[in-house]
Amino acid sequence: MSVTVADPTLELEARMHAAGARYVIGCDEVGRGAIAGPVAVGMCVVDRGVGPAPAGLRDSKMLSERRREELAPLSHGWALHSAVGLASCTEVDALGLTRALGLAGKRALALLHGAGADIMASVILLDGSFDWLGPALVTSLAIETRVRADQDCASVAAASVIAKVHRDRLMIDADERIPGYGWRSNKGYGSTAHYEALDRLGPSELHRLSWLRRPPAPGFSA
Repeated sequence: MSVTVADPTLELEARMHAAGARYVIGCDEVGRGAIAGPVAVGMCVVDRGVGPAPAGLRDSKMLSERRREELAPLSHGWALHSAVGLASCTEVDALGLTRALGLAGKRALALLHGAGADIMASVILLDGSFDWLGPALVTSLAIETRVRADQDCASVAAASVIAKVHRDRLMIDADERIPGYGWRSNKGYGSTAHYEALDRLGPSELHRLSWLRRPPAPGFSA
């Protein structure tokens, strides 16, 4: 029996606006389970008057690579502001994943602030049940976690698509500079071919050395 996947909506964002938030910042991360490359945090700012989300928008993991490439510029244009913050593989090794995610999120917020977004008048809608962003911030901001926000909330789905496309392009570009690991296809995730390349070539400057002692994660989860 097929399962129907509902389009993400702006229902939660609308409730946040009605409760007093001037802006809602949808937030999602990608690259959490990779063994190489940065972690990326995408953010999309929506205001009270935002129009319908781009047709076909979904959590990035539910879309083909081609469809994500089509939706990323539409999501950029739809949001009032959007940004992607990164934390490098070296920072993941030095800080651990959770703190590296917080650092990437802090950088995304700095980019939004630089673009003119009023961060203090916003609520950050964070996918998941754990707030990894708040501890990284000097100033206390309104943050609300929501399980499945990347599937249910349009602002978070847009953030996930923007972050995924941004990070994937970085890994594709790296395939030219650091060949042999299959970045173009695996995007830094632990595929069988990727581990075989590691056996042949050893780790590159893009690998998270602290992660190479762990077994490969199943699949290519974002």
